Amino acid sequence: MRTIFAPCLLAMLAATGVMQGAVAASAGEIDTKVNGTLEAFKKQVPGGGEFLGEASGALVFPTITKGGLVVGGEFGEGALRVGGSTVDYYNIASASFGFQIGGQQYSMVMIFRSDQALNDFRASKGWEAGVDGSVAVAEWGAGDDINTKTFKDPIVAFVFGNKGLMAGVSLEGSKITK
Repeated sequence: MRTIFAPCLLAMLAATGVMQGAVAASAGEIDTKVNGTLEAFKKQVPGGGEFLGEASGALVFPTITKGGLVVGGEFGEGALRVGGSTVDYYNIASASFGFQIGGQQYSMVMIFRSDQALNDFRASKGWEAGVDGSVAVAEWGAGDDINTKTFKDPIVAFVFGNKGLMAGVSLEGSKITK
């Protein structure tokens, strides 16, 4: 049911201005924002640069806009980087129902820790967190170096805003499409 309503919901959010500026960015605009997001990630997350250096790939969404009033949704555009270069462009979208009000924006860096996880993701025609693959959303205390944490999942997502890393964010049901 969520998949049926997502396009209508995203159109509603765009029309009401919740997603203003988040739709239809050019490849150059996305790449520029991805570069800035990766730099912010390296500065805000102790050990982030080293973690990126060991990754098979990174899917970066510079701005994911989430909002709603009873019915909610999120949308963002980003790029998949392999070996430091953009290889594909993706969007992320989801819809939700229930008690909710307000909106927020955040960035996400999804790290593929193995070639197999990256290849499985790239081979999919549309990928949904929790259905097509398990994603661990990284959470840790202030000042902790991510290199001191043990991540067993092949895909780890780091969600952060202007004030640093965000806790309690779920990617379940988020659809990522090329």
